[in-house]
Amino acid sequence: MHSATLQEEKHLATLPVARPNNKTGDTSLSIVSELSDLRRSQSVSLPDKRPTCQCPKSYSLVNPDDPYGSCKPDFIQGCEEDELSKRKDLYNFEVLINTDWPFSDSVLQRPFTEELCKEACMGDCMCSVAIFSSAILNAVLLVAICFSTSMIVQYKKKLRRVSRSETSVETNLRCFTYEELEEATNGFDKELGRGAFGIVYEGVVNNTCSETRVAVKKLNNFLLDQAHREFRNELNVIGLTHHKNLVRLLGFCEGGSERLLVYEYMSNGTLASLLFNADEKQKPSWKLRLELAIGIARGLVYLHEECITRIIHCDIKPQNILLDDYFNARISDFGLAKLMNMNQSKTNTGIRGTKGSLAGFGFSATSNAAATSQFVRAEMLPTSHLVRPYEAQVDVYSYGVVLLEIISCRRCVQEMEQEDEEKAILTDWAYDCYKDGAVDALVEGDNEALDDKEKLEKLVMIAIWCVQEDPVLRPSMRNVIHMLEGTVEVQVPAYPSQISIQYSLI
Repeated sequence: MHSATLQEEKHLATLPVARPNNKTGDTSLSIVSELSDLRRSQSVSLPDKRPTCQCPKSYSLVNPDDPYGSCKPDFIQGCEEDELSKRKDLYNFEVLINTDWPFSDSVLQRPFTEELCKEACMGDCMCSVAIFSSAILNAVLLVAICFSTSMIVQYKKKLRRVSRSETSVETNLRCFTYEELEEATNGFDKELGRGAFGIVYEGVVNNTCSETRVAVKKLNNFLLDQAHREFRNELNVIGLTHHKNLVRLLGFCEGGSERLLVYEYMSNGTLASLLFNADEKQKPSWKLRLELAIGIARGLVYLHEECITRIIHCDIKPQNILLDDYFNARISDFGLAKLMNMNQSKTNTGIRGTKGSLAGFGFSATSNAAATSQFVRAEMLPTSHLVRPYEAQVDVYSYGVVLLEIISCRRCVQEMEQEDEEKAILTDWAYDCYKDGAVDALVEGDNEALDDKEKLEKLVMIAIWCVQEDPVLRPSMRNVIHMLEGTVEVQVPAYPSQISIQYSLI
Protein backbone atom coordinates (compact mmCIF):
# COMPACT_ATOMS: atom_id res chain seq x y z
CA MET A 1 0.00 0.00 0.00
CA HIS A 2 1.25 3.46 -0.81
CA SER A 3 -0.03 6.29 1.38
CA ALA A 4 0.68 9.99 1.33
CA THR A 5 0.01 13.20 3.20
CA LEU A 6 0.66 16.87 2.62
CA GLN A 7 2.25 18.95 5.32
CA GLU A 8 1.63 22.63 6.04
CA GLU A 9 4.37 23.88 3.76
CA LYS A 10 2.93 21.82 0.87
CA HIS A 11 5.70 19.26 0.80
CA LEU A 12 4.47 15.80 -0.02
CA ALA A 13 5.27 13.09 2.50
CA THR A 14 4.76 9.60 1.13
CA LEU A 15 5.71 5.97 1.68
CA PRO A 16 4.98 2.43 0.55
CA VAL A 17 3.34 0.07 3.05
CA ALA A 18 2.15 -3.50 2.66
CA ARG A 19 -1.39 -3.92 1.37
CA PRO A 20 -3.61 -5.65 3.95
CA ASN A 21 -4.45 -9.25 3.14
CA ASN A 22 -8.18 -8.55 3.32
CA LYS A 23 -7.71 -5.58 0.97
CA THR A 24 -10.33 -3.62 2.91
CA GLY A 25 -8.49 -2.34 5.98
CA ASP A 26 -7.86 1.32 6.65
CA THR A 27 -4.42 2.67 5.89
CA SER A 28 -2.91 5.09 8.35
CA LEU A 29 -0.86 8.01 7.12
CA SER A 30 2.73 8.19 8.23
CA ILE A 31 5.15 10.95 7.40
CA VAL A 32 8.36 10.17 5.53
CA SER A 33 9.73 11.24 2.19
CA GLU A 34 11.68 9.33 -0.45
CA LEU A 35 11.26 5.60 -0.72
CA SER A 36 14.86 4.53 -0.40
CA ASP A 37 16.73 7.55 0.89
CA LEU A 38 14.48 9.70 3.03
CA ARG A 39 15.77 13.25 3.36
CA ARG A 40 15.28 15.81 6.09
CA SER A 41 14.40 18.50 3.59
CA GLN A 42 11.22 16.54 2.81
CA SER A 43 10.23 15.88 6.41
CA VAL A 44 7.82 17.72 8.64
CA SER A 45 8.83 20.65 10.83
CA LEU A 46 7.68 20.22 14.41
CA PRO A 47 6.82 23.22 16.66
CA ASP A 48 10.48 23.64 17.58
CA LYS A 49 11.22 24.08 13.83
CA ARG A 50 13.52 21.06 13.71
CA PRO A 51 12.73 18.74 10.80
CA THR A 52 12.04 15.16 11.78
CA CYS A 53 10.82 11.91 10.24
CA GLN A 54 8.32 9.61 11.90
CA CYS A 55 9.23 6.17 10.67
CA PRO A 56 6.21 3.97 9.92
CA LYS A 57 5.89 0.22 10.14
CA SER A 58 8.50 -1.52 7.97
CA TYR A 59 10.77 1.53 8.18
CA SER A 60 13.50 2.43 10.64
CA LEU A 61 15.88 5.30 11.25
CA VAL A 62 19.04 5.21 9.17
CA ASN A 63 20.86 6.20 12.35
CA PRO A 64 19.00 4.92 15.44
CA ASP A 65 20.77 7.53 17.56
CA ASP A 66 19.47 10.42 15.45
CA PRO A 67 15.71 10.93 15.91
CA TYR A 68 15.87 13.91 13.54
CA GLY A 69 17.44 11.91 10.75
CA SER A 70 16.17 9.97 7.75
CA CYS A 71 14.20 6.73 7.47
CA LYS A 72 15.03 3.71 5.37
CA PRO A 73 12.90 0.74 4.27
CA ASP A 74 13.46 -2.54 6.10
CA PHE A 75 12.48 -4.53 3.03
CA ILE A 76 14.04 -5.25 -0.35
CA GLN A 77 12.73 -3.20 -3.24
CA GLY A 78 12.10 -4.69 -6.67
CA CYS A 79 9.59 -6.50 -8.90
CA GLU A 80 8.30 -10.01 -8.32
CA GLU A 81 7.98 -12.06 -11.47
CA ASP A 82 4.54 -13.45 -10.61
CA GLU A 83 3.19 -9.93 -10.15
CA LEU A 84 3.62 -8.98 -13.78
CA SER A 85 0.76 -11.16 -15.04
CA LYS A 86 -1.90 -9.73 -12.72
CA ARG A 87 -1.00 -6.09 -12.32
CA LYS A 88 -4.58 -4.73 -12.29
CA ASP A 89 -5.40 -6.96 -9.33
CA LEU A 90 -2.38 -5.72 -7.43
CA TYR A 91 -2.59 -1.98 -7.97
CA ASN A 92 -5.05 0.66 -6.85
CA PHE A 93 -4.95 4.36 -7.68
CA GLU A 94 -5.37 7.19 -5.23
CA VAL A 95 -5.70 10.70 -6.66
CA LEU A 96 -4.46 13.74 -4.75
CA ILE A 97 -5.45 17.02 -6.38
CA ASN A 98 -3.12 20.05 -6.33
CA THR A 99 -0.33 18.01 -4.82
CA ASP A 100 3.24 17.93 -6.05
CA TRP A 101 6.17 15.61 -5.50
CA PRO A 102 9.18 17.91 -5.02
CA PHE A 103 11.98 15.60 -6.09
CA SER A 104 12.57 12.34 -7.91
CA ASP A 105 15.18 9.90 -9.12
CA SER A 106 13.55 9.67 -12.54
CA VAL A 107 11.95 12.22 -14.83
CA LEU A 108 10.33 11.63 -18.22
CA GLN A 109 10.47 14.71 -20.44
CA ARG A 110 7.48 14.65 -22.76
CA PRO A 111 3.81 15.71 -22.72
CA PHE A 112 1.32 13.28 -21.22
CA THR A 113 -2.44 13.19 -20.95
CA GLU A 114 -3.82 12.10 -17.61
CA GLU A 115 -4.82 8.68 -18.94
CA LEU A 116 -1.46 8.12 -20.64
CA CYS A 117 0.26 9.04 -17.39
CA LYS A 118 -1.79 6.42 -15.54
CA GLU A 119 -1.24 3.78 -18.21
CA ALA A 120 2.52 4.40 -18.31
CA CYS A 121 2.76 3.96 -14.58
CA MET A 122 0.52 0.87 -14.58
CA GLY A 123 2.71 -0.68 -17.26
CA ASP A 124 5.91 -0.27 -15.26
CA CYS A 125 6.43 -2.62 -12.34
CA MET A 126 8.96 -0.20 -10.86
CA CYS A 127 6.54 2.73 -10.85
CA SER A 128 5.15 3.83 -7.49
CA VAL A 129 4.33 7.48 -8.14
CA ALA A 130 3.44 9.47 -11.23
CA ILE A 131 2.72 13.17 -11.51
CA PHE A 132 0.55 14.72 -14.18
CA SER A 133 1.00 18.45 -14.72
CA SER A 134 -1.34 20.44 -16.95
CA ALA A 135 -0.77 24.07 -17.83
CA ILE A 136 -4.44 24.36 -18.84
CA LEU A 137 -5.85 22.92 -15.64
CA ASN A 138 -3.11 24.50 -13.55
CA ALA A 139 -3.22 21.47 -11.31
CA VAL A 140 -1.07 18.50 -10.49
CA LEU A 141 -2.36 14.95 -10.28
CA LEU A 142 -0.43 12.53 -8.16
CA VAL A 143 -1.15 8.85 -8.63
CA ALA A 144 -0.10 6.89 -5.56
CA ILE A 145 0.00 3.22 -6.42
CA CYS A 146 -0.99 0.59 -3.89
CA PHE A 147 1.26 -2.41 -4.39
CA SER A 148 0.55 -5.90 -3.00
CA THR A 149 4.01 -6.20 -1.46
CA SER A 150 6.42 -3.68 0.01
CA MET A 151 8.80 -4.05 -2.94
CA ILE A 152 8.45 -0.60 -4.55
CA VAL A 153 10.77 2.14 -5.72
CA GLN A 154 10.01 5.73 -6.58
CA TYR A 155 9.32 6.71 -10.16
CA LYS A 156 8.24 10.06 -11.56
CA LYS A 157 6.88 11.36 -14.83
CA LYS A 158 6.58 15.09 -14.93
CA LEU A 159 6.38 17.86 -17.51
CA ARG A 160 8.28 20.93 -16.50
CA ARG A 161 9.46 23.96 -18.38
CA VAL A 162 12.66 25.47 -17.15
CA SER A 163 13.72 28.97 -17.99
CA ARG A 164 17.43 29.61 -18.04
CA SER A 165 18.62 33.18 -17.88
CA GLU A 166 22.20 34.35 -17.87
CA THR A 167 21.24 37.05 -15.40
CA SER A 168 18.98 35.09 -13.08
CA VAL A 169 19.03 31.67 -11.47
CA GLU A 170 15.61 30.08 -11.02
CA THR A 171 16.36 27.49 -8.37
CA ASN A 172 15.61 27.04 -4.69
CA LEU A 173 19.23 27.67 -3.75
CA ARG A 174 20.26 29.84 -0.84
CA CYS A 175 22.10 33.01 -1.79
CA PHE A 176 25.00 33.74 0.57
CA THR A 177 27.07 36.87 0.95
CA TYR A 178 30.83 36.56 0.71
CA GLU A 179 31.11 37.62 4.34
CA GLU A 180 28.78 34.81 5.43
CA LEU A 181 30.89 32.19 3.68
CA GLU A 182 34.13 33.71 4.89
CA GLU A 183 32.83 33.38 8.44
CA ALA A 184 31.44 29.90 7.78
CA THR A 185 34.85 28.65 6.62
CA ASN A 186 36.78 30.51 9.34
CA GLY A 187 38.55 32.59 6.74
CA PHE A 188 38.87 29.69 4.25
CA ASP A 189 41.40 27.96 6.47
CA LYS A 190 40.53 24.24 6.07
CA GLU A 191 41.14 23.04 2.53
CA LEU A 192 39.41 19.86 1.38
CA GLY A 193 40.72 19.69 -2.18
CA ARG A 194 41.69 21.50 -5.35
CA GLY A 195 40.34 21.34 -8.88
CA ALA A 196 40.95 23.00 -12.21
CA PHE A 197 38.58 25.85 -11.39
CA GLY A 198 39.06 26.41 -7.70
CA ILE A 199 39.64 25.23 -4.15
CA VAL A 200 37.13 23.52 -1.85
CA TYR A 201 36.98 24.43 1.84
CA GLU A 202 35.14 22.94 4.78
CA GLY A 203 32.64 25.17 6.54
CA VAL A 204 29.60 25.38 8.78
CA VAL A 205 26.60 27.54 7.88
CA ASN A 206 23.89 28.64 10.28
CA ASN A 207 20.30 27.76 9.52
CA THR A 208 17.27 28.98 11.44
CA CYS A 209 17.71 26.61 14.36
CA SER A 210 20.72 24.50 13.49
CA GLU A 211 24.13 24.37 11.86
CA THR A 212 24.99 22.51 8.68
CA ARG A 213 28.41 21.29 7.65
CA VAL A 214 29.16 22.24 4.05
CA ALA A 215 31.85 22.24 1.38
CA VAL A 216 32.48 25.66 -0.17
CA LYS A 217 34.04 25.77 -3.64
CA LYS A 218 35.81 29.07 -4.28
CA LEU A 219 36.37 29.61 -7.99
CA ASN A 220 39.68 31.01 -9.20
CA ASN A 221 39.63 34.74 -9.97
CA PHE A 222 42.17 34.47 -12.76
CA LEU A 223 39.75 32.23 -14.65
CA LEU A 224 36.85 34.55 -14.07
CA ASP A 225 35.40 34.51 -17.59
CA GLN A 226 35.48 30.76 -17.88
CA ALA A 227 34.70 30.29 -14.20
CA HIS A 228 31.60 32.40 -14.73
CA ARG A 229 30.40 29.93 -17.35
CA GLU A 230 31.11 27.07 -14.96
CA PHE A 231 29.36 28.95 -12.18
CA ARG A 232 26.22 29.35 -14.27
CA ASN A 233 26.39 25.73 -15.40
CA GLU A 234 26.56 24.50 -11.84
CA LEU A 235 23.78 26.74 -10.59
CA ASN A 236 21.39 25.90 -13.39
CA VAL A 237 22.25 22.21 -13.58
CA ILE A 238 22.90 20.98 -10.06
CA GLY A 239 20.29 23.29 -8.59
CA LEU A 240 17.62 21.53 -10.65
CA THR A 241 18.83 17.96 -10.19
CA HIS A 242 18.18 15.61 -7.33
CA HIS A 243 19.47 12.07 -7.08
CA LYS A 244 20.94 10.04 -4.26
CA ASN A 245 24.14 9.50 -6.26
CA LEU A 246 24.78 13.19 -6.97
CA VAL A 247 26.32 15.76 -4.66
CA ARG A 248 23.68 18.34 -3.90
CA LEU A 249 24.22 22.06 -4.37
CA LEU A 250 22.82 24.03 -1.44
CA GLY A 251 23.64 27.62 -2.31
CA PHE A 252 25.93 30.12 -3.99
CA CYS A 253 27.60 33.49 -3.70
CA GLU A 254 27.98 35.83 -6.65
CA GLY A 255 29.26 39.28 -5.87
CA GLY A 256 31.89 41.40 -7.54
CA SER A 257 34.78 39.19 -8.60
CA GLU A 258 33.90 36.37 -6.19
CA ARG A 259 32.11 33.19 -7.24
CA LEU A 260 31.46 30.49 -4.66
CA LEU A 261 29.35 27.34 -4.56
CA VAL A 262 28.06 25.69 -1.39
CA TYR A 263 27.60 21.90 -1.43
CA GLU A 264 26.47 19.35 1.08
CA TYR A 265 29.47 17.98 2.94
CA MET A 266 30.69 14.49 2.10
CA SER A 267 32.31 13.09 5.23
CA ASN A 268 34.20 10.14 3.75
CA GLY A 269 36.26 11.93 1.14
CA THR A 270 36.81 10.79 -2.42
CA LEU A 271 36.73 7.44 -4.15
CA ALA A 272 40.39 8.01 -5.04
CA SER A 273 41.40 8.21 -1.38
CA LEU A 274 39.42 5.05 -0.62
CA LEU A 275 40.79 2.96 -3.49
CA PHE A 276 44.38 4.05 -3.69
CA ASN A 277 45.36 3.60 -0.06
CA ALA A 278 49.00 2.61 0.27
CA ASP A 279 48.15 -0.13 2.80
CA GLU A 280 46.90 -3.20 0.93
CA LYS A 281 45.23 -4.45 4.13
CA GLN A 282 42.90 -1.45 4.13
CA LYS A 283 41.29 -2.14 0.76
CA PRO A 284 37.55 -1.48 0.78
CA SER A 285 35.47 -4.64 0.83
CA TRP A 286 34.44 -6.29 -2.42
CA LYS A 287 30.78 -5.78 -1.52
CA LEU A 288 31.29 -2.05 -0.99
CA ARG A 289 33.16 -1.74 -4.28
CA LEU A 290 30.29 -3.41 -6.13
CA GLU A 291 27.82 -1.02 -4.50
CA LEU A 292 29.96 1.96 -5.45
CA ALA A 293 30.18 0.81 -9.08
CA ILE A 294 26.39 0.51 -9.29
CA GLY A 295 25.85 3.85 -7.54
CA ILE A 296 28.10 5.72 -9.95
CA ALA A 297 26.36 4.08 -12.91
CA ARG A 298 22.95 5.08 -11.57
CA GLY A 299 24.08 8.65 -11.15
CA LEU A 300 25.25 8.75 -14.76
CA VAL A 301 21.98 7.25 -16.01
CA TYR A 302 20.19 10.10 -14.26
CA LEU A 303 22.49 12.70 -15.82
CA HIS A 304 22.23 11.22 -19.31
CA GLU A 305 18.55 10.28 -19.47
CA GLU A 306 16.43 11.29 -16.53
CA CYS A 307 17.13 14.80 -15.31
CA ILE A 308 15.34 17.84 -16.67
CA THR A 309 18.15 18.63 -19.10
CA ARG A 310 20.51 15.92 -20.28
CA ILE A 311 24.00 16.37 -18.92
CA ILE A 312 27.38 15.08 -20.05
CA HIS A 313 29.69 15.18 -17.06
CA CYS A 314 32.93 14.99 -19.09
CA ASP A 315 35.17 14.58 -16.03
CA ILE A 316 34.30 11.24 -14.42
CA LYS A 317 37.24 10.03 -12.34
CA PRO A 318 37.76 8.79 -8.76
CA GLN A 319 38.67 12.28 -7.56
CA ASN A 320 35.21 13.49 -8.61
CA ILE A 321 33.32 10.68 -6.88
CA LEU A 322 32.65 11.57 -3.24
CA LEU A 323 31.43 9.33 -0.42
CA ASP A 324 28.71 10.30 2.05
CA ASP A 325 28.26 9.21 5.67
CA TYR A 326 27.19 5.74 4.59
CA PHE A 327 29.73 5.34 1.77
CA ASN A 328 27.21 5.93 -0.98
CA ALA A 329 28.87 7.13 -4.19
CA ARG A 330 28.06 10.76 -5.05
CA ILE A 331 29.11 12.26 -8.39
CA SER A 332 30.49 15.78 -7.96
CA ASP A 333 31.97 18.64 -9.98
CA PHE A 334 29.55 19.50 -12.72
CA GLY A 335 31.64 22.51 -13.71
CA LEU A 336 32.60 20.93 -17.02
CA ALA A 337 29.18 19.46 -17.69
CA LYS A 338 27.80 20.44 -21.08
CA LEU A 339 24.05 20.60 -21.30
CA MET A 340 22.24 18.93 -24.16
CA ASN A 341 18.83 19.71 -25.54
CA MET A 342 16.37 16.87 -25.15
CA ASN A 343 16.48 16.12 -28.88
CA GLN A 344 20.28 16.04 -29.12
CA SER A 345 22.90 13.46 -28.29
CA LYS A 346 26.02 15.56 -28.57
CA THR A 347 27.40 19.06 -28.43
CA ASN A 348 30.21 20.82 -30.20
CA THR A 349 31.16 23.96 -28.33
CA GLY A 350 33.16 25.14 -25.42
CA ILE A 351 34.21 21.95 -23.61
CA ARG A 352 37.58 21.75 -21.92
CA GLY A 353 38.91 18.92 -19.86
CA THR A 354 41.04 18.49 -16.80
CA LYS A 355 44.03 16.22 -16.97
CA GLY A 356 42.38 13.00 -16.05
CA SER A 357 39.38 12.22 -18.20
CA LEU A 358 39.07 13.96 -21.57
CA ALA A 359 40.57 13.06 -24.91
CA GLY A 360 42.12 15.17 -27.59
CA PHE A 361 44.66 17.16 -25.63
CA GLY A 362 48.34 16.45 -26.19
CA PHE A 363 49.42 15.72 -22.66
CA SER A 364 52.62 13.80 -22.08
CA ALA A 365 53.62 12.53 -18.66
CA THR A 366 57.28 13.00 -17.91
CA SER A 367 57.46 13.39 -14.15
CA ASN A 368 56.43 11.16 -11.28
CA ALA A 369 53.92 8.32 -11.26
CA ALA A 370 51.12 10.39 -9.76
CA ALA A 371 51.43 12.98 -12.50
CA THR A 372 51.64 10.22 -15.08
CA SER A 373 48.34 8.81 -13.89
CA GLN A 374 46.66 12.16 -14.32
CA PHE A 375 48.11 13.00 -17.72
CA VAL A 376 47.68 9.64 -19.36
CA ARG A 377 44.05 9.30 -18.37
CA ALA A 378 43.35 12.16 -20.75
CA GLU A 379 45.10 10.36 -23.59
CA MET A 380 43.63 6.93 -23.00
CA LEU A 381 40.49 7.91 -24.84
CA PRO A 382 40.53 6.84 -28.50
CA THR A 383 42.06 9.06 -31.16
CA SER A 384 38.70 9.27 -32.93
CA HIS A 385 37.63 11.74 -30.26
CA LEU A 386 40.06 14.29 -31.68
CA VAL A 387 37.51 15.01 -34.38
CA ARG A 388 34.35 13.52 -32.88
CA PRO A 389 32.05 15.83 -30.90
CA TYR A 390 31.93 15.14 -27.17
CA GLU A 391 28.89 13.09 -26.33
CA ALA A 392 27.46 10.95 -23.59
CA GLN A 393 29.68 8.02 -24.59
CA VAL A 394 32.67 9.96 -23.28
CA ASP A 395 31.25 9.39 -19.81
CA VAL A 396 30.75 5.70 -20.61
CA TYR A 397 34.42 5.38 -21.50
CA SER A 398 35.49 7.16 -18.32
CA TYR A 399 33.14 4.96 -16.31
CA GLY A 400 34.82 1.88 -17.77
CA VAL A 401 38.20 3.14 -16.59
CA VAL A 402 36.81 3.93 -13.14
CA LEU A 403 35.20 0.48 -12.97
CA LEU A 404 38.58 -1.15 -13.57
CA GLU A 405 40.09 1.06 -10.87
CA ILE A 406 37.33 -0.02 -8.48
CA ILE A 407 37.94 -3.68 -9.31
CA SER A 408 41.71 -3.57 -8.92
CA CYS A 409 42.10 -0.75 -6.35
CA ARG A 410 44.87 0.73 -8.48
CA ARG A 411 45.23 3.77 -10.70
CA CYS A 412 44.58 3.61 -14.41
CA VAL A 413 48.28 4.27 -15.01
CA GLN A 414 50.89 3.15 -12.55
CA GLU A 415 54.65 3.15 -12.48
CA MET A 416 55.93 -0.41 -12.70
CA GLU A 417 59.25 -2.19 -12.72
CA GLN A 418 60.55 -3.10 -16.18
CA GLU A 419 59.50 -6.74 -15.87
CA ASP A 420 55.91 -5.65 -15.11
CA GLU A 421 55.55 -2.96 -17.77
CA GLU A 422 52.54 -4.74 -19.27
CA LYS A 423 50.63 -3.79 -16.11
CA ALA A 424 51.35 -0.07 -16.38
CA ILE A 425 48.19 0.77 -18.37
CA LEU A 426 45.21 -0.71 -16.55
CA THR A 427 42.87 -0.94 -19.56
CA ASP A 428 45.44 -2.85 -21.63
CA TRP A 429 46.37 -5.14 -18.76
CA ALA A 430 42.72 -5.85 -17.91
CA TYR A 431 41.97 -6.95 -21.47
CA ASP A 432 45.07 -9.16 -21.54
CA CYS A 433 44.00 -10.75 -18.24
CA TYR A 434 40.50 -11.38 -19.57
CA LYS A 435 41.78 -12.79 -22.87
CA ASP A 436 44.13 -15.14 -21.02
CA GLY A 437 41.47 -16.26 -18.55
CA ALA A 438 43.40 -14.71 -15.68
CA VAL A 439 41.14 -11.94 -14.35
CA ASP A 440 42.06 -13.01 -10.82
CA ALA A 441 45.43 -11.31 -11.40
CA LEU A 442 43.59 -7.96 -11.22
CA VAL A 443 42.60 -8.63 -7.61
CA GLU A 444 45.61 -10.58 -6.41
CA GLY A 445 45.44 -11.13 -2.67
CA ASP A 446 41.81 -9.96 -2.44
CA ASN A 447 40.11 -13.09 -1.13
CA GLU A 448 36.60 -11.61 -1.23
CA ALA A 449 36.91 -10.83 -4.92
CA LEU A 450 38.62 -14.13 -5.68
CA ASP A 451 35.74 -16.00 -4.04
CA ASP A 452 33.34 -14.20 -6.40
CA LYS A 453 35.19 -14.89 -9.63
CA GLU A 454 32.05 -15.10 -11.78
CA LYS A 455 31.03 -11.57 -10.77
CA LEU A 456 34.62 -10.39 -11.14
CA GLU A 457 34.81 -11.65 -14.72
CA LYS A 458 31.47 -10.07 -15.56
CA LEU A 459 32.61 -6.67 -14.24
CA VAL A 460 35.81 -6.85 -16.27
CA MET A 461 33.78 -7.68 -19.40
CA ILE A 462 31.47 -4.70 -18.78
CA ALA A 463 34.47 -2.41 -18.33
CA ILE A 464 36.01 -3.62 -21.59
CA TRP A 465 32.77 -2.87 -23.44
CA CYS A 466 32.79 0.63 -21.96
CA VAL A 467 36.33 1.40 -23.19
CA GLN A 468 35.78 0.38 -26.81
CA GLU A 469 37.42 2.78 -29.26
CA ASP A 470 34.29 3.07 -31.37
CA PRO A 471 31.65 4.90 -29.30
CA VAL A 472 28.94 3.02 -31.21
CA LEU A 473 30.13 -0.20 -29.58
CA ARG A 474 29.93 1.20 -26.07
CA PRO A 475 26.73 0.47 -24.16
CA SER A 476 24.56 3.24 -22.79
CA MET A 477 24.81 3.75 -19.05
CA ARG A 478 21.32 2.29 -18.69
CA ASN A 479 22.49 -0.89 -20.39
CA VAL A 480 25.53 -0.87 -18.11
CA ILE A 481 23.15 -0.86 -15.14
CA HIS A 482 21.19 -3.76 -16.61
CA MET A 483 24.41 -5.74 -17.06
CA LEU A 484 25.62 -4.91 -13.54
CA GLU A 485 22.32 -6.01 -12.04
CA GLY A 486 22.20 -9.19 -14.11
CA THR A 487 19.02 -8.42 -16.04
CA VAL A 488 20.95 -8.39 -19.33
CA GLU A 489 23.55 -10.98 -20.28
CA VAL A 490 27.06 -9.63 -20.82
CA GLN A 491 28.33 -10.65 -24.25
CA VAL A 492 31.96 -11.47 -24.99
CA PRO A 493 33.63 -8.07 -25.46
CA ALA A 494 35.55 -7.09 -28.55
CA TYR A 495 39.17 -6.01 -28.41
CA PRO A 496 39.12 -2.26 -27.60
CA SER A 497 41.73 -1.65 -30.35
CA GLN A 498 43.87 1.30 -31.31
CA ILE A 499 43.70 3.19 -28.07
CA SER A 500 46.09 6.10 -28.37
CA ILE A 501 48.43 6.34 -25.40
CA GLN A 502 51.55 8.47 -25.26
CA TYR A 503 53.38 8.26 -22.00
CA SER A 504 56.75 7.90 -20.40
CA LEU A 505 57.46 6.67 -16.91
CA ILE A 506 60.39 7.97 -14.93
